[in-house]
Amino acid sequence: MIWRMKTPDETVPFRTLLQILAAKPAGVFSVSPTDTARAALEVMAERRVGFLVVLEGGRLAGVISERDYTRKLVPSGRSAEQARVAELMTREVISVTPAQHFRDCVRLMDSHGIRHLPVVDGGRVLGVISVRDLLREAVLHHEQVMREVERERLTVFNSAA
Repeated sequence: MIWRMKTPDETVPFRTLLQILAAKPAGVFSVSPTDTARAALEVMAERRVGFLVVLEGGRLAGVISERDYTRKLVPSGRSAEQARVAELMTREVISVTPAQHFRDCVRLMDSHGIRHLPVVDGGRVLGVISVRDLLREAVLHHEQVMREVERERLTVFNSAA
């Protein structure tokens, strides 16, 4: 029999996206496409977030971030009271499903230069995974892998003695 060392993900699998979302405060922060940019900024300030999903009829219509505000509204010279979310939001949303993996999220964020991914199931937004959530997950995973490696090392050491 050939002995093969397990990969870290085989030793300690990453949590699912639903488990990662469950560790976060419940709820999705959202606005409507017809809301003003000011209303969106107020929600961001109140909730202490920089990203909101835009829902229309309960479905994902787009996303809006602080970056959208600074890159689209500020240069236009229009006020936040005049502009609507629909004018600033990103319509082509990169999202994931609950079945996708931690690695998928990291790859998507990296390849598209984004920091947030809505998790969508059957058209319903379940939550948002941020780069900070993924960093936290990577640190937790690394700590678990190191504990498991140490446990296995001690087991092998003690069985050889």
